[in-house]
Amino acid sequence: MEHVLGLRCTICGAEYGVDDVAYVCPRHGNDGILDVVYDYDLVRRRFAAQPPAVPSMWRYLPLLPVSRQAAQPLVQATVLETVGWTPLYPAPRIAAQLGLQALWVKDDSRQPTASLKDRASAVAVVKAREQGAAVVTTASTGNAGAALAGLCAAVEQRNVILVPRTAPPAKVAQLVAFGSTVLLVDGSYDQAFDLCLQVAQSWGWYNRNTAYNPYMAEGKKTAAYEICEQLGGAGRFRAPDVIVVPVGDGCIIGGVHKGLRDLAALGQIDRIPRLVGVQAAGSASLVDAWERGIAGWEMEAIDAHTVADSICAGLPRDRNKALRAVRETGGAMLRVDDAEILAAIPALARGCGVFAEPAAAAVYAGLVHAVEKGIVSAHDEAVLLITGSGLKDVASVMKGQSRTPAVVEPTLAAVEKALDGSVAR
Repeated sequence: MEHVLGLRCTICGAEYGVDDVAYVCPRHGNDGILDVVYDYDLVRRRFAAQPPAVPSMWRYLPLLPVSRQAAQPLVQATVLETVGWTPLYPAPRIAAQLGLQALWVKDDSRQPTASLKDRASAVAVVKAREQGAAVVTTASTGNAGAALAGLCAAVEQRNVILVPRTAPPAKVAQLVAFGSTVLLVDGSYDQAFDLCLQVAQSWGWYNRNTAYNPYMAEGKKTAAYEICEQLGGAGRFRAPDVIVVPVGDGCIIGGVHKGLRDLAALGQIDRIPRLVGVQAAGSASLVDAWERGIAGWEMEAIDAHTVADSICAGLPRDRNKALRAVRETGGAMLRVDDAEILAAIPALARGCGVFAEPAAAAVYAGLVHAVEKGIVSAHDEAVLLITGSGLKDVASVMKGQSRTPAVVEPTLAAVEKALDGSVAR
């Protein structure tokens, strides 16, 4: 990995070689999250010699922290080969409703396990093989675990997933179906995360946890590459004005920011879009920190609760990168309540045909607030990042529906009565 220069602490700026530390800056313990630092001159030459070709995240292999020798045998002819290059849909009806000139929806519910977390897990599987790890582990509210479980199943990699016992059954079902060893933790996601750190450290397992493993953000950043390339056209990149991202631990928005910074450093985009993070009101510690102007390492844990389980975090683990992403881009952190999140699911589905889980749909509710507050203007070109499928949590989706399907007898008269003129014949 000669294109990777090293790792840099997000708190103190200390730099390390890739072999000097495993996951975090030793000066700050588990809070010492690291950035991956690249030799952009070498990356630029590699891109020039071999421009993007394959329709997946692996088209950006020169900007991923894995060796080609390790990646290619695992990726080719497996599910890993299909991770990334998800659709970017125009959403003109929603744009018109909100008074926007242009709106796009990046639909990462179309990933192999139906969430953006496949991007990080794909990198995790390759890194684990590079290191010869017998077992890979992660803590998850469901999506990260499902992503790891599915991609590990594709290459016969043993894995252990720790999830809160309150995780939606559909997400747990994915883990079981993929053959993972699943441990339902009788506690919160934060407790599952801490337990996972202890287990991995004690038994030498490869730790996939984002906001701890610095290489996971490198997988998530590929969503930013794709947005800009899909707007610019094959091999060319064009940045939108705003990208709206759901935020729990802060890993995704931090990853998107890293991807945009990479493109700017390579001269592929001439400006970095404003990043708007959206949190559930019951789990909005990053919104509070942004409003108060405090640093990530000054934050304290809260008692988090929300219907949007994928963005429920008492103390966001990637808080340093998340706050940096918003502050450095002139963006914002916004909170939306659970009622707005549930209402956003049908609004997105009917407005552009994308079926999102609660955490993902939160970006629509956040965009509504951003427009009302003037954070997003009528002339901005905005992108909503949809991070997971509504099929992940059908029970919560149904809570947001204003009406239930009618039950009818199998007769034409019964159908006519039920429709009551609501549908033209």
